[in-house]
Amino acid sequence: MPNEASRAAYSARAMEYIDLLGSMSSVHPSDLQIVSTWASDVHGELIDAGCGPGHWTNFLTEQGVIARGIDHVPEFIAHAANVFPAVDFAIEGLDSIHAGTNSVGGVLSWYSLIHYEPGEIQIPLREFSRVIKSGGRLLVGFFEGPAIEKFRHTVTPAYRWPVEEIGAELGRAGFDVLESHVRKTAGQRPQAAVSARRQDAR
Repeated sequence: MPNEASRAAYSARAMEYIDLLGSMSSVHPSDLQIVSTWASDVHGELIDAGCGPGHWTNFLTEQGVIARGIDHVPEFIAHAANVFPAVDFAIEGLDSIHAGTNSVGGVLSWYSLIHYEPGEIQIPLREFSRVIKSGGRLLVGFFEGPAIEKFRHTVTPAYRWPVEEIGAELGRAGFDVLESHVRKTAGQRPQAAVSARRQDAR
């Protein structure tokens, strides 16, 4: 799972990351549509898990969503709280979220699981499952590939996943997959998103 080394790697490059990716102007139009459409089906509080610089959390709040952002990188949370003072941000990891069981309407996990080793991805997914109420929504953004494969990410090693494998992991954590999207652009890593609903049965 993301550890102190991962946190340190992002802390060391936080400003570089913020400058490059920390605003809605850097967001692909199709991602904006996917996240906006998904969020419109979330009823109740939404947690932006691994919010980074906080731009998605702020955007969702501006759309009328009750959203808060969490991240384990202090520099990201400090930046987010400074730039978006009206939005709630906190330093938290994804393995132990400060929220009650069955208490939130949805979780946005936008590329926040990419550094989890395959054998440990159930840890955050089951935590998402714990905090999301029955029928609540989860959206996972990730790097797509034909097999589960480790690669050299700009900041720290990450994994690419087939959509079907992410779907299977979601099923094991108590979610039903609703929709998936894959975007392949020349010269870029393939991107994917999977939307899921928390199963009623506990």
